Amino acid sequence: MATATKSITADDLLMMGGIGRCELMYGEIVMMSPAGAEHGMVASRFNKFLAIFVDQNDLGVVFAAETGFVLERDPDVVRAPDTSFVRKDRISGKLTEKYFDGAPDLAVEVNSPNDTRREIADKVNMWLARGTAVVWVVNPPTMTVMIHRVGQKPLKLTRPSQFPLKIFFCRPVFRDGVRPARVRCCKRA
Repeated sequence: MATATKSITADDLLMMGGIGRCELMYGEIVMMSPAGAEHGMVASRFNKFLAIFVDQNDLGVVFAAETGFVLERDPDVVRAPDTSFVRKDRISGKLTEKYFDGAPDLAVEVNSPNDTRREIADKVNMWLARGTAVVWVVNPPTMTVMIHRVGQKPLKLTRPSQFPLKIFFCRPVFRDGVRPARVRCCKRA
């Protein structure tokens, strides 16, 4: 006789606190290893520049990595993109400490070295199927961004003139352990 296991809900997951980096897939916790340094730096830059643009234009809210979005209920699905954006008109009142109910309008996923094409495609498809308007998939080694939208062929950006990609990928150079006051790592196109 098979024993039934209780499905974990989004609220259960939130109450567990610091159990480590994870997502909730149909009521089951999926543990993930921490991101590597390059992944973190690239995600941070996307977050920074998106936040500046969104704030300057009063468009909504940009969320950092590990912010949970409840995409389905019963059984619950909670995913966390590397960077995300939600339009101002979708935010009613004060944000709570709970996960955001619904998909972000923009999800940014930065590829990790061990991500398979299948895993990336599954993430993109899940975001788009649950209401995300645009998914950016960032590939640090090739310095490219794939833009995915429902019903449209993906658009691959590879040149700084298409998108200021070098801003997100360049690495500051530190000499003798001293950080210069202003690091200029990218030439303007």
